[in-house]
Amino acid sequence: MRNALLSWSRLRRGLTAATLGLGVLAAAAAATFAAPAGPGMVHPDLWPSAHSPAAMSDPETEAKIDAFMAQMSVEEKVGQVIQADITAIKPDDLRRYPLGSVLAGGNSGPNGDDRASPQAWLEMIRAFHAVAMEPRPGHTPIPVMFGLDAVHGDNNIPGATIFPHNIGLGAARDPALVREIGNATAEETAVIGADWAFGPTLAVPQDVRWGRSYEGYAEEPEVVRDYASAMVEGLQGPMPAKGALASGRVAASVKHFLADGGTEGGKDQGDAKISEDELIRIHAQGYPAAIDAGVLTVMASFSSWNGVKNTGNRGLLTEVLKGRMGFEGFVVGDWNAHGQVPGCTPVSCAAAFNAGLDMFMAPDGWKALYANTLAEVKSGEIPMARLDDAVRRILRVKIKAGLFATERPFEGRFDRLGAPDHRALARRAVRESLVLLKNNGALLPLRADAHVLVAGDGADDIGRQSGGWTISWQGADNTNADFPHGQSIWSGLHDAVTAAGGTAELRADGSFTTRPDVAIVVFGEKPYAEFQGDIPTVEYQPGDKRDLALLRRLKAQHIPVVAVFLSGRPLWTNPEINASDAFVAAWLPGTEGGGVADVLLRKPDGSVNRDFRGKLSYSWPKTAASVKPLHRGDRGYDPQFAYGYGLSYRDHREVGPLSETSGASTTGGDRNLLFRGGRAPAPWSFMLSGAVSAHPVDAGAQESGKAVSWTGEGDLRISGPPVDLTRQTNAQMALQITYRIDRAAAAPVKLQLACSDKTCASLDVSGLFARAQTGAWSTVAIRLACFGAAPADLSQVTAPFMISTHGPFGLSFAEVSIVPDTGKAVCP
Repeated sequence: MRNALLSWSRLRRGLTAATLGLGVLAAAAAATFAAPAGPGMVHPDLWPSAHSPAAMSDPETEAKIDAFMAQMSVEEKVGQVIQADITAIKPDDLRRYPLGSVLAGGNSGPNGDDRASPQAWLEMIRAFHAVAMEPRPGHTPIPVMFGLDAVHGDNNIPGATIFPHNIGLGAARDPALVREIGNATAEETAVIGADWAFGPTLAVPQDVRWGRSYEGYAEEPEVVRDYASAMVEGLQGPMPAKGALASGRVAASVKHFLADGGTEGGKDQGDAKISEDELIRIHAQGYPAAIDAGVLTVMASFSSWNGVKNTGNRGLLTEVLKGRMGFEGFVVGDWNAHGQVPGCTPVSCAAAFNAGLDMFMAPDGWKALYANTLAEVKSGEIPMARLDDAVRRILRVKIKAGLFATERPFEGRFDRLGAPDHRALARRAVRESLVLLKNNGALLPLRADAHVLVAGDGADDIGRQSGGWTISWQGADNTNADFPHGQSIWSGLHDAVTAAGGTAELRADGSFTTRPDVAIVVFGEKPYAEFQGDIPTVEYQPGDKRDLALLRRLKAQHIPVVAVFLSGRPLWTNPEINASDAFVAAWLPGTEGGGVADVLLRKPDGSVNRDFRGKLSYSWPKTAASVKPLHRGDRGYDPQFAYGYGLSYRDHREVGPLSETSGASTTGGDRNLLFRGGRAPAPWSFMLSGAVSAHPVDAGAQESGKAVSWTGEGDLRISGPPVDLTRQTNAQMALQITYRIDRAAAAPVKLQLACSDKTCASLDVSGLFARAQTGAWSTVAIRLACFGAAPADLSQVTAPFMISTHGPFGLSFAEVSIVPDTGKAVCP
């Protein structure tokens, strides 16, 4: 009865008698689903205690909930616990399916356009609200809650202010700054009519090979704990004793509960194989602060704890989160994450709901999930008390978030998107987040009246400096035109240098017409988001040291070099640091590139303009070896730069030379790039089998492609160490091929995935190649989901690209890679 007693304690404050009765029934029903012994079992008394503010469940709010629930049919209640994505639902669907929420996923946009105007976003969201609130027979008007990933500003919307990603904010060590960023993000989100931001992320990443490391503020819980309440307070504002959040505020969603940053090997959606003590001590510390601050929603994680999926772990969701931590808002799932719970599918999962999940995020399978959940309630598999508890929580959040308000004064105020005060705040955040790792010879700050060469392929690329979760999910296909209020690092440097009487020259390749006084080289990781950003080692550009070559070429000409490194994590960059006189970790600073110039350059009078103040919130690796990372306090802790390191202009410390022995296997590489420049880069190999031959071919550059000829049965394949493509085939990813047909195929042609010595998935691409113009280069993206329809295990793919046929055929190709599906990918 411990769970019932916890629920009684949680519910007794400020509730009506009717509400109290429902709460006791819900707690008693939940108690019948006892947590199993063994993996995933928790001991709630060991966890930190917290409680949602009394204002969240004030008597007036609970009375309104009582009134609504008395009117609602079971069909309407089931509708409230399901959320669909805009790619799979239209406003008219709400007349038949009374869903409680709609979201826009990373690649989703109005009418399929993820670069739609703010006006188009507002009109779409208003259309959903209008249908949900229609006064029609048999319908209880309840607003639909619209959510999106506003994780570093309202990042879905062109023209919005894009703030530094969380890893940069962690380096700033400034909770007040984070609170202001939350405030600005909420305002810009409310402008387009959205109610709910899926953030902040409270992960405490322990292995930066994880592709979502930049979403975590720090590798230590202290920074996360301080920032959790600050960002919640910024997004939501103070929780009023009565009534709803102030206009221009949105519901926050702390995520991902729990330990998605602690998975083995840094694998996304992986398994945190750790003790309960470590789970609490490292990964849970941000949640009590967020709950005490009044966070309205919590998002459950895709990942597992000791083999038990968090989305179906009743001990974590009900006993700890809703019991010990006193959380009175609702728990939402991640993108079809309930489908990964044992015994479940994306369209049926009573187990997750009974474990404590209150709202399914069911982007595309929501209709079948609605029907199945309704049947599970009517059969008793899902107790009515559990459904009522979830609906009560959802209605509580909608009331407190102000969804029932008739006036929404911030909607349509598009002048607040990229507003000058928001841009000034973002520029301040850039300045505070920069970390100076090296400044030999006190090269920085630079004279602003110098002749400055700005080089590197990241210098004039706002998309590169903003990273993933920007306009599109992976953020990989953006141009400067997508950021009408943004400024690249080059532009910021140019403006500052010319204003001081100096000159600046942009040459990405490092060439110049006039010998520069100094070169600023801006380079780093290309944008990525979840699981596409997972890497095998922390070596930067393994096997393809293009940026290092540029730095060394400038140094060989005796030009002082300042490196500005763009990344979503600390990486092993010892060779690049050695090849630079000064090295700045700029992280992913967002749209205000001028903030970099503010710190690198002196004032026109020669005095220091802004000093560096950022300190590492992640340890910088000394080697690239794929071993268990070490953190402050661990035995043997010996990073290249320790947690908390960061120079200022007052420091006079010479750095280097550093060891250039990586300690990592040479089979690292970018596993998403399968072929480019006439070869398959590490860890991939180009292989032929059967009656097939190949020779180099020019594809825009000398011998940059490969021409393959079949005279009979055979195949070409790009092979390497096993990779898990399960997530890619279940997400918006594609296999992109730049190719040329040299000879029409005389027999069927298949595109296949191989697992060891067998084919594990196959597509007939004969028609695709037959339609291509012979002799002309073209590019096609083939959805990996097309392969996912096959009944095959794609967790051990050794050849992610294989072309086979059994007759004469000629095919040349220049590039093969796994890329985000931006809506143009096809199934042959």
